[in-house]
Formats: sequence, C-alpha cells, structure tokens
Amino acid sequence: MAIRVRIPTPLRSLTAGAEEVAIDSATTVGAVIEQLEAKHPGVKDRLLDDKGVRKFINVYLGDEDIRFLEGLESAVKDGDEISIVPAIAGGAR
Repeated sequence: MAIRVRIPTPLRSLTAGAEEVAIDSATTVGAVIEQLEAKHPGVKDRLLDDKGVRKFINVYLGDEDIRFLEGLESAVKDGDEISIVPAIAGGAR
C-alpha cells in the first residue's frame, strides 16, 4: 500500500498531469511533501512558505484539515489519502 496524494489541477503541470501521486512510505504529512518534492521538483515551494502551509492552500488528511490536527507533523500511515486543495475566494454579493 501507499499514501495517496490528490493533486489539484493548478499543480498537475509539475506532476506530468497526474491527478494522484503515490508515496511509498512516510510517517508525517511533512515527510510526504518532502517525498513529493523529490519526485516532482517545485511542488514544495507551491505548498509551503517559511511558516508552513501557504495561507491559500489547504491540506487534508482524510477529511481533516491538517491545521486542526498537528500540521505538517500529523501522522500518516499506508492507505491514507492526502488532498491538496487551493482555497477559493471571491465572488459577488
């Protein structure tokens, strides 16, 4: 088994169009992002800044936003799914 990372459309240019990337082994969300960067250079810079996950990016472990768990230190295991979701804002009243 592996940890599955769902890639949003804006980042698929960095993953050769892949909607999902498998990470073979990692123990935290941060380690998953490091391995994702090793496979697809440039992804990490789009997801993280010096404070952690960028303000307009949401990272979910299963159905939980990692900001409400333990952030990048949130534990992962084989079979988990991580979703990267760009925040959407705007609209008219």
